[in-house]
Amino acid sequence: MTIWDSIILGIVEGLTEFLPVSSTGHLTIVSKMLGLKIDDPSITGFTAVIQIGAIAAVVLYFWKDIRRIAIAWVRGLAKPEYRGEFDHRMGWYVIVGSLPIVIVGFLARDLISGPLRSLWWVAGALIGWSFFMVAAERLGSKARPLTRITLVDAIVMGVVQCLALIPGVSRSGATISAGLFRGLDRVAATRIAFLLGIPALVGAGIYELKDALNGDVGVVPLLVGTVVSFVVAYASVAWLLRFVAKHSTEVFAFYRVLLGIVLVILLATSTITAT
Repeated sequence: MTIWDSIILGIVEGLTEFLPVSSTGHLTIVSKMLGLKIDDPSITGFTAVIQIGAIAAVVLYFWKDIRRIAIAWVRGLAKPEYRGEFDHRMGWYVIVGSLPIVIVGFLARDLISGPLRSLWWVAGALIGWSFFMVAAERLGSKARPLTRITLVDAIVMGVVQCLALIPGVSRSGATISAGLFRGLDRVAATRIAFLLGIPALVGAGIYELKDALNGDVGVVPLLVGTVVSFVVAYASVAWLLRFVAKHSTEVFAFYRVLLGIVLVILLATSTITAT
């Protein structure tokens, strides 16, 4: 992998990690276009590690909220009278909602880094999940703000987040859609999706670090890709929160379907290979 490859992939990661279009799907497609082996453990490790840059951007953007929630959660552990506070409960919601993807991701790690890396899976997931996104927008009441989130909401969103282990589904797309189906408004669903992504993506990045370093990627491209993804992701987070406050996420679903169809045509005509 060259420095230019890592810069391009860092930009793609930063742009797509928090948009409901599937960063893993886009990284797989772009890696293939760059001539990289998409089923190589070092390449899948690289794409997992540079996600830490995007997560660092979210942590920085939401630092005041994260700090407040963490303090309230710890305080509630020590003093029962604080356990009714919203921020203390939110700390538990993030922890409980993050457990499903940690468990499933570990148990299915070989499947995720192997057969699911086929571009046929990416194309199918891009198109298939788009219908759920549209349904969530049209059927969800979008009546509840962030302050009315419940433990059941967090669990449902956490379980659905596991589907994002399939390249092409989109972690944010899955969790935002689940939140909308539960009746949360777009901003609430999006903010929870961001918070649930922190433990999941940091854990995946740390776990895959060994594969990224043991292959042909190299330390410098890994650092460059992570830094680039951080810078681009910070701008993406700010933009998406402003966008969902006033607009439907259906536009992303239409983009996903179009990209999926183009990918199917390229694969069916042998213009590109699936792995």
